[in-house]
Amino acid sequence: QVQLVESGGGLVQPGGSLRLSCVASGSISGINAMGWYRQAPGKQRELVAAVLGGGSTNYASSVKGRFTISRDNAKNTVYLQMDSLKPDDTAVYYCNVEFPWRNYWGQGTQVTVSS
Repeated sequence: QVQLVESGGGLVQPGGSLRLSCVASGSISGINAMGWYRQAPGKQRELVAAVLGGGSTNYASSVKGRFTISRDNAKNTVYLQMDSLKPDDTAVYYCNVEFPWRNYWGQGTQVTVSS
């Protein structure tokens, strides 16, 4: 079993920054990728950013140049640095860890961008 604990969400003004963290514990050998998804009210969950085992990264076009994903393998942690935040970034952000056999999800952390 795998446990994911997220932190770092909150309320921030437009143009501000937040850093999300997700720590994975349990049977974590064999991870393919770690990433972040988000779901805004009335919308489908969407990929924000992911980092693959070899270190390559993928970003949604809406966050390229503003968000940075990184992974600390020694700490089994994935981070999402979010800069130049916009109201459209408001959503619940979910950590995701992908194994060849299944995905695991965190409980979600709320990010609200508002003045």
